[in-house]
Amino acid sequence: MRYIRPVWLTHSGEKKDFEVYSCHVSPDGSRLVTAAGDGYVRVWSIEAVFRAADPTFNCPKQLASMSYHSGTIHTVRFSGNGKYLASGADDKIVCVYTLDPHPPSHNATFGTDEPPPVETWKIHRRLIGHDNDVQDLGWSYDSSILVSVGLDSKVVVWSGYTFEKLKTISGHSSLVKGITFDPANKYFATASDDRTVKLWRFTPPGPNSTAYDQISNFTPEKTITAPFVSSPLTTYFRRCSWSPDGNHIAAANSVNGPVSTVAIINRGSWDGDIHLIGHEGPVEVCAFSPRLFSKLRPSDQSLDPQSKGQNISSLVTVIACAGQDKALSIWITSNPRPLVITQDLALKSLSDLAWTPDGTNLFVTSLDGSIICVAFDPGELGYEVSLEETEKTLEKFGAGRRGAGIIEGTDGLLLEERSREGELRDAEGRMGALMGDAPASQVATLNGNEMPAPTLTAAVNGAPPTTDVRIHQANGVSQRERGPDEDQSEKPQAPEDPNKEKLEKLKSRVTITKDGKKRIAPLLLSSSGGHESSLPRAQLMSASKNTQGGRGDAPQTVLDLSKPFDGLPRGGLASLLFGNKRKWAQVEGAEDDHFEKRIALTKNEGAVPILANTTEGLVPAQPGSGMAGQQPTPDFIRPAVLNPSMLVSQVRLAVPKIRRHVVQTYGEASGLPSLAIELDGPMDAHSGGNRPGQSDIVIEARNPSQLPSTGKAPDQEPCRMTVSRRGQPLWQDFLPRSALLVTGNRLFWAAACEDGSVHAWTPAGRRLVNALILESQPVILECKNKWLLCITAVGMCHVWDMKTLSSPHPPVSLAPVLDIAIHSLQDHVTHGPAVTSAHLNSEGRIVVSLSNGDGFAYSPSMYVWQRLTELWWAVGSQYWNTTDSSLGNVRSASSAKSINNVSAGIIPFLERGTTSESMVRGKSVLLQRLVKQLLSREGYEGFESSVSLAHLENRMAGAMMLGSKEEFQVYLNMYAKRLGAEGLKSKVEELLRGLLGGVSEDCEGDAATETIGQRNAEDRNWDNATDLLCGWSRKELLRGVILILGKNRDLQRITVPYANIVGVTGELETDGDTMIT
Repeated sequence: MRYIRPVWLTHSGEKKDFEVYSCHVSPDGSRLVTAAGDGYVRVWSIEAVFRAADPTFNCPKQLASMSYHSGTIHTVRFSGNGKYLASGADDKIVCVYTLDPHPPSHNATFGTDEPPPVETWKIHRRLIGHDNDVQDLGWSYDSSILVSVGLDSKVVVWSGYTFEKLKTISGHSSLVKGITFDPANKYFATASDDRTVKLWRFTPPGPNSTAYDQISNFTPEKTITAPFVSSPLTTYFRRCSWSPDGNHIAAANSVNGPVSTVAIINRGSWDGDIHLIGHEGPVEVCAFSPRLFSKLRPSDQSLDPQSKGQNISSLVTVIACAGQDKALSIWITSNPRPLVITQDLALKSLSDLAWTPDGTNLFVTSLDGSIICVAFDPGELGYEVSLEETEKTLEKFGAGRRGAGIIEGTDGLLLEERSREGELRDAEGRMGALMGDAPASQVATLNGNEMPAPTLTAAVNGAPPTTDVRIHQANGVSQRERGPDEDQSEKPQAPEDPNKEKLEKLKSRVTITKDGKKRIAPLLLSSSGGHESSLPRAQLMSASKNTQGGRGDAPQTVLDLSKPFDGLPRGGLASLLFGNKRKWAQVEGAEDDHFEKRIALTKNEGAVPILANTTEGLVPAQPGSGMAGQQPTPDFIRPAVLNPSMLVSQVRLAVPKIRRHVVQTYGEASGLPSLAIELDGPMDAHSGGNRPGQSDIVIEARNPSQLPSTGKAPDQEPCRMTVSRRGQPLWQDFLPRSALLVTGNRLFWAAACEDGSVHAWTPAGRRLVNALILESQPVILECKNKWLLCITAVGMCHVWDMKTLSSPHPPVSLAPVLDIAIHSLQDHVTHGPAVTSAHLNSEGRIVVSLSNGDGFAYSPSMYVWQRLTELWWAVGSQYWNTTDSSLGNVRSASSAKSINNVSAGIIPFLERGTTSESMVRGKSVLLQRLVKQLLSREGYEGFESSVSLAHLENRMAGAMMLGSKEEFQVYLNMYAKRLGAEGLKSKVEELLRGLLGGVSEDCEGDAATETIGQRNAEDRNWDNATDLLCGWSRKELLRGVILILGKNRDLQRITVPYANIVGVTGELETDGDTMIT
């Protein structure tokens, strides 16, 4: 053993050397870092220290120096992976540095004696979380967390990936002066002036973990007080250390009677009966050598034929102790006496100890400013054991197994095995793909029935494939051609999406910041971190991508809608209908070319105005050619005559203009299933009706294009309604008013006219009901099975059951969902959001999406609108990913039974619309900035996790209200998985109690004969008295949730009793599998 003390190895000042408070050695053993009272963190070359006596050595000695603190630096530590360096000081701040791979771009600082830097250590993060001096730091062995302790009695845990504050622990009642980590990565121990050493159990967090995720992590395990009852409070540090085999903790500043000692705490029992006695004053720092040593030579070990690795009894650990008595002692566990005690090694107290990774050299720092290296000769401490042997000794403590937890009993072990079996099955199915476990299978189920999965497109930029959603001109309004749960046949592969290149450019858009730097403008993302996690990360993708087997979400035709005017223009109705032949310059009252600007604006928006400004004056506009990839705009005759109720209504929707020809096609050629219209007899098998493209059924309305000969509106020609198949008319009828919208299915046909009347026919053409008179012109006309929806220009929604000729609820106004109150209370009336689509599900529920991205559904049982989707979830939820969910693939079965099937895919359908609208209007960028500001504030650490849970709860409530059986089960399992990951015991218990409900009660009546309306009132709430919940058996749902939660041992005290109720553990036990307990 020899001592090396180079003259240059110090923090020197003008008059004296500054006190050195801490030192540490990098994991590769090439750098020594020290911290002192001069406010500098200095990095030294260890090779230069060992060759200090060699005059021929001329390499740099000091590699770098950093001064980012404003006070004395008390502690400095390298991370276990060597990537980071952390320091803590009395300025209450923890600084984290990273090594810049590029050489330094500057020489020594002007006016100082500092040598030029060899390495560049840049400040990475400044961590603010303490209210007083930071006294010690500690990294976990996998570098997943950094823990700082200080004189504010706090223990602060930081993420080792993002360096966000995960948790602040206030378990000590006095100054905390020491921290050490378990090499098995299960515990860490803190020492305090409250005369205790506290042990904390933890599970290493993931890269994208937040403070909300770690609420149940970092829990107290044991408080040790016996060896420290009368320990002095005069020490500056209480730096403890954990042995490399994980068996012992060396705690400084303990006492055995009146004698100062070092307490050795045994793992498991956590008692401190062993004391190292040999110091005259309090011990401030202990440090185990990071390597295990053997008493036998490696050559002797290899000659023993019966030896299989090192014998556990022959392994020894080495510990160094130092303190206020200025003495250094070295101990070996095979010897009851110290190996060596060096008195008066420095002039003042020894402050810190650091071993090199090979365990053969020790660095000592002192408050007199000296830094000493103690080098041991080979074999002096023993013979080094390989790292593999060290890892084997830690395996018995669960090293390398993440989140093993504590087993609650044999039932918990049975439940855990059952849960893992379920995970393997889910990984092969659609639900496993939804939760991020594995790709989706080829066969999906709808409400318990198998159905082929729809064709998906290839992933774009790593994003999951999108589902097939088509858009068309639906009765004069830009709407989706298919409802969210309509049947669709397979289509040939569509051409490449023309918007794909635009989306790529949007992703790589370069912006210039205020300081002149170029940055890539990011798209909206809801989670941070690049580590793979079982929890999904949001990917905000455009909903208008082309998919295989269908067209994109862009409208296939451009629609010209009449805007709701407050009155007629100059010249009255004649000017509105027939135009003005005078030049624009001669039009009276044409201020600032208002009309010309309006026509130019409509042209830019892709619409065709009624009048065109030509050299001949105002003439009827000629429809131009359509945009690329779109169909030509139909010829418009004139705007619809507006109802006077529009002038006083708070809601004013655009009315479709009168077209010469209104056509809707149904059948295989249009991508829809053929409509079976029963006439006098069944369809002739030889008529070719089964051939693709030959069974199309067309409903068309031909409006009169000329004025009546008498000049009076009542004398105009009638509108001719025709339904034909393969060009052969099936029936024909006439209407006295021009038709605006038409729709139909295999149960009925319907048309809406200019005067606000709605007509309906049977499939054979018989009038189904008298004309339905509405308060204003119809804007949207949609049908689904037996339900018919009509939305008028004043925002009233009418729903009728065309089978029973009844309505499930009175007419509903769109005013609440259009934010009428918000816009009408402003100084000037402003435009509210527009209705982009309206649909019905199979139960007759109204589903509406708006131009601001919000999606709503009307609840007839509560007589209120419910918001299902909004941009808020897209910004804050980790589960917002419209292309990652297999729910978008769910379609109704094509059989006749699909009439009674509940809806599926509505919520993903609305979320795709929210994504598209937010990207088009740019609102997502503004909300993203707001969220980023919130996440950096105190008290918003759990924002993202809280919003994610709320989003899942919102999805479950929406699926239950809509009766979406398949969606409800998927969202319920996602919610249970999230609760288990976060360890929210109260919500888990509440969920299990809600699912249990009436599982032991018999359902009254015959469930098979219940109508859909009856089920709405009985199984669409958590507290219903039946054994059904949203169409599922409560026992089945409870079993699935328990299997998901079963692997979380922290929750087994809650889940095991419920598992016994539904017989999950009993079924596994009867399988005959042998369990080891």
